[in-house]
Amino acid sequence: MTKILLLLILAMMVVHLIKPLGLPGLRKRSDFWKLALVALGAVSLTILLRGGV
Repeated sequence: MTKILLLLILAMMVVHLIKPLGLPGLRKRSDFWKLALVALGAVSLTILLRGGV
């Protein structure tokens, strides 16, 4: 699950660098780091919910 999530967010980051997604807070190419923060939070939440610390 975490690998699929990471690949999906990585693909979103690459697409955002080519053409910004236009979502609120993601209007410039330089905002791709925000997607990395979302990925970190999502992976952390997934690990916590599975109980594998």
